[in-house]
Amino acid sequence: MSFDRIKVCVIGGGAAGMFCAGRAAEYGCDVTLYEKMKQVGRKLAITGKGRCNVTNNSDRNTFIENVPTNARFLYAAYSAFSSEDTMAFFEGRGVPLKTERGNRVFPQSDRSFDIVDALRDYCKDYGVRIVHEKVDGVVCENDEVKGVRVGGKTVFYDKVAICTGGKSYTKTGSDGDGYIFAKELGINVIEPKPSLVPLETKENWPRELMGLSLKNVRVSIFDKFTQKEIYSDFGEMLFTHFGLSGPTVLSASCHMKPMQKDRYAVRIDMKPALDEKTLDNRLLNDFEKYKNKDFVNSLSELLPQKLIPVFVRLTGIMPDKKVNSITKAERQNILKTLKNLECTVSGYRPIEEAIITSGGIDVKELDPKTMESKKIKNLYFAGEVIDVDAYTGGFNLQIAFSTANLAAINMASN
Repeated sequence: MSFDRIKVCVIGGGAAGMFCAGRAAEYGCDVTLYEKMKQVGRKLAITGKGRCNVTNNSDRNTFIENVPTNARFLYAAYSAFSSEDTMAFFEGRGVPLKTERGNRVFPQSDRSFDIVDALRDYCKDYGVRIVHEKVDGVVCENDEVKGVRVGGKTVFYDKVAICTGGKSYTKTGSDGDGYIFAKELGINVIEPKPSLVPLETKENWPRELMGLSLKNVRVSIFDKFTQKEIYSDFGEMLFTHFGLSGPTVLSASCHMKPMQKDRYAVRIDMKPALDEKTLDNRLLNDFEKYKNKDFVNSLSELLPQKLIPVFVRLTGIMPDKKVNSITKAERQNILKTLKNLECTVSGYRPIEEAIITSGGIDVKELDPKTMESKKIKNLYFAGEVIDVDAYTGGFNLQIAFSTANLAAINMASN
């Protein structure tokens, strides 16, 4: 007895696309993967500063807690393919993994290309054809997929999965094609916005510190409209030519919704390990040591050299004022600035500079148990193209693998 294999088209050769294609082929489908760039996995290769934070070694509740946008939609997908499954998959494909701070999972080699190679080889091992051509659209008749348009021609397929990513890092090929395909078919798309993105500041002083990285600081976000702290994290941040970046700032950006000019203040505690009393004692000891020096020359043991002139200006104390004449009130102001260096957010950097995209295919348009479109039969979506996004820590790649797995399982089902 013979039967025709289900012909599947996967659009997009990123994490979701490669995994979806390989999985569908493993389940017996005849799969073609279209990637318009010359190599697959280009965005994946640069994630985690080239190390690739492939998932987060945590349970379902922790995963859901780290997905601020449409987390409930992912219950079925994550239950079918969890972080544990992701780790088992890559280790089974010959990529040893390690778990670091915050349960972040990386390849032991610290090479993102090991993850890219594993996914590409997975596809090849199960006979996936990888075609480096641009798909121009999805062809449908009577609300059912018939194929895709490529190079002015229609190529017929039984089922199509759109795994084209968001609009961030456009040079890697992630330029929003999937949103266009969906809109052409009458599928609602939530306006794409940047997430995990650097921040522009109202004040100019962060720009003066361009290139300076602060480690072991606490970064908090204060909502001026609600008068509440909405986020706080400990780690590293970076001053840039436009404002602020670095791991803690990128994570903080997810919490600034909606983004409104001058609504959010970033507060930097440069000495989070010390309470004010302990820090005041430290300051008194330094001032005793440098009592005959100018104020500007008394901070070298406390702050990075590049930060000192800006810090002195923000305290309002004259830089040439002798340390032994600094008043108690001025010292309290120094403490306040050390524990609460504040600047105002004027907006996000452009979406092209974001690590991920918030927005995309409206989850109300999809069946969460299959990832299939409710309007177009045999059309599936997976990964960042869907309106689900998470905080940093490997959660976004886990979304890609979980949704891709669910789409593949259901495409392979007759």
